[in-house]
Amino acid sequence: MRGLMLYLRSRRAPMALAVAGGCAVAMWSLWAALSETRDVDPQMVVLTVLLLVATLTVTLSSPDYALDRTAALSWPPRRAAHLLAMLLIVVGLLAVTLLTPARFGPLAVVLRDAAGLVGLTALGAALLTPARSWFLPLGWTLAATLFPRTETVAAQLLTWQSQPSGTTPATLLAVSLAVSGLLTYALFGPSRQATAEVPA
Repeated sequence: MRGLMLYLRSRRAPMALAVAGGCAVAMWSLWAALSETRDVDPQMVVLTVLLLVATLTVTLSSPDYALDRTAALSWPPRRAAHLLAMLLIVVGLLAVTLLTPARFGPLAVVLRDAAGLVGLTALGAALLTPARSWFLPLGWTLAATLFPRTETVAAQLLTWQSQPSGTTPATLLAVSLAVSGLLTYALFGPSRQATAEVPA
């Protein structure tokens, strides 16, 4: 248990979780106060998922690059569990709203977008750095929400975040990103450059 607490503190997880919770409450409050409908607008749902994923990205940084790759510990399962925990936190925070006056849903869309964006962010953390890992998810998601398309399979893939529930191409792409990100980050961890980004 102490090892887990040290791991969470070294990754700044308590701070990230508090910020994510605060962001979820803020978005929920805005909709509950300003809208007359219970169901949150699909664009706001997508952007809220993106915001929550981005706030948790800080936990992907390793405070010690060498320690994060020591053979004394089995890191791939820990990294995989870390990403799954991120996914559960994002989905859990928004799933709770389904019982409230402002509902972020449907749950299938939240799960799809959260899984795809966590995977895409994990890929960025492994290939670039955690500090830059949210650039592609941010740009791609903003474009997808501002210019959603459904006419062709290619359009559904390019704007997968904003597709309605049950859109097969969007779901398959999200699953592919989730699996690719999970495997890449679990096996290789954050980019070596990430060490310079973590304050001493």
